Amino acid sequence: MAHDDPKTLVSTQWVADNLKNPDLRIFDGSWHMASEDRDPRAEFSAEHIPGARFFDIEDVSDSRSAMPHMAPPVEKFMSRMRALGVGDGHQVVVYDTKGLFSAARVWWLFRLMGQTNIAVMDGGLPKWKAEGRPLTDEPTLIRDRHMTVVERPDYVKDVTQVAHAAKLGDYEIIDARSAERFRGDAPEPRPGLRAGHIPGSKNVPFTTLLNADKTMKSPDDIRAIFEAAGVDLSKPAITSCGSGITATVLSLALERIGKTDHSMYDGSWTEWGQFPTLNVATGDA
Repeated sequence: MAHDDPKTLVSTQWVADNLKNPDLRIFDGSWHMASEDRDPRAEFSAEHIPGARFFDIEDVSDSRSAMPHMAPPVEKFMSRMRALGVGDGHQVVVYDTKGLFSAARVWWLFRLMGQTNIAVMDGGLPKWKAEGRPLTDEPTLIRDRHMTVVERPDYVKDVTQVAHAAKLGDYEIIDARSAERFRGDAPEPRPGLRAGHIPGSKNVPFTTLLNADKTMKSPDDIRAIFEAAGVDLSKPAITSCGSGITATVLSLALERIGKTDHSMYDGSWTEWGQFPTLNVATGDA
């Protein structure tokens, strides 16, 4: 697969070459854990790629849910995108300030809403800045644009569906958290959660899919990493993590190797880990 794919991943050079395209819409989709004490919107206001808009993952979510940043209703997504001036006929590119992290969540959300003309900028803002490319603190002029949304329910799984899949073994459940958290050797960053993993799930820490410069590894390397973790790529996959952020890095990686039968457990460990009626496994298996 060519590196630049406007439906999955594009390089900083591709973005630079298309920066003046009137149909390009760029998002900063940065998000941070509360413990990091960082304000992604303030950082965006201080510096961003010219023409970029800020995608607030917490705002574009289901405010009725007790779980963090769950996927929003279709109507809310459409309303927020219209206000951001993103709609039919636009090519969207999303980046974040960590390299390749929460931008994948924005990519996944667009895909959930039936939008395929979206890519993550490989290496994110750190790579863009390291290459000396332009930045600005100027706000972007936004005009409303209609977006046609057709939600893909096959792209997301709830706790009941994941519990069923874990019991039957008909899906590969792939966990993006660190090996220490997967094994139950490290405490969860959110209080009140049990340690461990979904029984039968496989561990592919999202960081193992990235190069030192936070770009994504090649499709051949990605495939080898999944297979080395015991993932049967002939089965449909469900990705999971702590709260539905880094699981989408796995989803993006699966798409990069041509695997399209994947979905994401949106509640992830924040949901599974809090219910004593759900079984938890520890150790490597």
